[in-house]
Amino acid sequence: MPTTADALADLRARLDAAHDLQQAAAVLEWDQETYMPDGAVEARARQLATLHRLHHETLTDDVVQALLDRLTGPQSDLDPHSVDGHLVRVAARDVAQAVKIPGSLVADLAQAVARGKQAWKEARATDTFATFAPALARILELNIRKAEALGYEDQIYDALLDQYEPGMPTQAVTDVFEALRPPLVALVEDLAAAPPVDDALLRQRYPEAKQWDVGMAVLQDIGYDFNRGRQDRSAHPFTTSFSVTDVRITTRFDEHYLPTGLFGTLHEAGHGLYEQGIDASLAGTLLAEGTSLALHESQSRLWENLVGRSRPFWQHYYPKLQAAFPDQLRGVPFASFYRAINRVEPSLIRVEADEVTYNLHIMLRFELEVELVEGRLAVADLPEAWNDRMATYLGLTPPSDADGVLQDVHWALGAVGYFPTYALGNLMSAQLFTQIRRDQPSLDADLAAGRFAPLLTWLQTHVHRPGRTQSALEIMERLTGGGLSAEPWLAYVRSKYEALYAL
Repeated sequence: MPTTADALADLRARLDAAHDLQQAAAVLEWDQETYMPDGAVEARARQLATLHRLHHETLTDDVVQALLDRLTGPQSDLDPHSVDGHLVRVAARDVAQAVKIPGSLVADLAQAVARGKQAWKEARATDTFATFAPALARILELNIRKAEALGYEDQIYDALLDQYEPGMPTQAVTDVFEALRPPLVALVEDLAAAPPVDDALLRQRYPEAKQWDVGMAVLQDIGYDFNRGRQDRSAHPFTTSFSVTDVRITTRFDEHYLPTGLFGTLHEAGHGLYEQGIDASLAGTLLAEGTSLALHESQSRLWENLVGRSRPFWQHYYPKLQAAFPDQLRGVPFASFYRAINRVEPSLIRVEADEVTYNLHIMLRFELEVELVEGRLAVADLPEAWNDRMATYLGLTPPSDADGVLQDVHWALGAVGYFPTYALGNLMSAQLFTQIRRDQPSLDADLAAGRFAPLLTWLQTHVHRPGRTQSALEIMERLTGGGLSAEPWLAYVRSKYEALYAL
C-alpha cells in the first residue's frame, strides 16, 4: 500500500492532468465566443467533445478512486484542514459526481453546447426562436439525463442546481424568493408612483472606441491585472479563467446607451478580480476556482452596483467621464447623471436591468427552468410562457424573441440550474458590503478619492484567496456570522432608492 505522501503525489499528478484538459477546453470555448470564424463550429464541437471526454475519463479513472479511498480511509494521516486535505475532500466530491455520468453523455453535451452556441447566435441575430429550438431541446434532454444520473432526493432540478451552488436545494431557493418577492414588489410599486427619473442623457451617441478606453482605464484603476488577464468583445459578456495567471473578461457596447458597456465591464471585472485573487499556491489545481456561482456573482454585483453605481465612485469618475464625452455630458450636473444611472424602471433586458428590478428577471428564469426540466413546459411553448411571465412580473411584453427568450446565452451553454445564483449573489453582495463597511469606516472616502486597494485587499484576503478550500456557506458564516439573508440587500435598496426618489 502506498504511503500517504506517495498516494497524494500520484493523485495530484492525475488531478492536474484532468484540470489541464478542462482548461484547454476553456481556451477553445473562449475562442469560439470571441474570434473563431462561424464556419468552424462543427470542427470546434468535435474538439471540445474530445477534450471534455478525456477530462472525464481522467477524473473517473479507477486509479483515482483507489487513491482517494486510500487518502480518505482510516489509514490516512492527512490533515483535513491542510491544503492537501481540502484538495482530497473537493476531489472526492467531484469524482463521486463525475463517475455517475457516462463519458458518452459528457461528450454529447459538449458537442450539443458547441452547436447550441452557434444556433443561439444565429437565432438572436435573426430574431428566430425556431432556429435555436432544436438545439435547446437537445441540451435540455441531455441535462435531464445528467440530473437523473447524478440523482436527487426531492426535485430533479436539485441535481442541476447543485452543480453551481453546492448544498442549495430547489426548495431553499423557492423559499428565499417567496420571502423576497412581497417587499420587493412593494418597493417597485412605490418607486413607480414617484416622479420618473429622466435618463435621456445616457441615450445619446457615445462612440464605442471612447467607451472602450473609459472601461479599460477603470479596470486598471480598480486593480484588474492586465499582466494576468485581458478584455475582449463578445455577443454576451462573460469571464473565463485558464489559470490564476490567465483570467479573461469580455464586454459589449451600445453606442446609444452608455450603461451597457460601462456596467457590463464592471460586472465582469468583479468575476475576473475573484479569479485573479485566488491564492497562487492553489494554482493548477481544482481548488483554484470560485467556490460557488452565487459567491462569484456576489463579486460581480458588488463591483457593478454597490461600488459602480454609488455616489462616492462617481464623485471620482464623473469628471473623467465628462472629459471623455464633452459633447454629451458638458453642463450635465452630477446629480442628474447619478440619478440617471440609478433609474428604476421595469425593462426587457436582464443585463441592463436596474438593481431593484433585477431579481424579478431571475425569478422568471428560475421558474421557467424548473418547469422545462420537470416536463411541465415544452420548448416550443417557451417564448409564449416567457412573454406571459414578463407581463406578470414586470408589466412588459417583449416585442421580439431577441429581446425576450433569446437574450441570454446560458441555455446555449448548457448551464441549466445557473440562473438562481444571480439573485443569491445579489443578496450575498449586500451582506459582504455591510461587513466591509464595519471593517473599513473610510470606505466611502476611499472610493471618492479613487483608492480601491483597501476594498480589493479585503476581498482578496477574506473571499478570493480560499478558492474552493472553503464553501460559500463557510465563507459567509465566517464573515457575516450567519447564513444567506435577504435583509441586508433589502435595507440597502430601500435606503438608497427612498432617498434618491424622495419617498
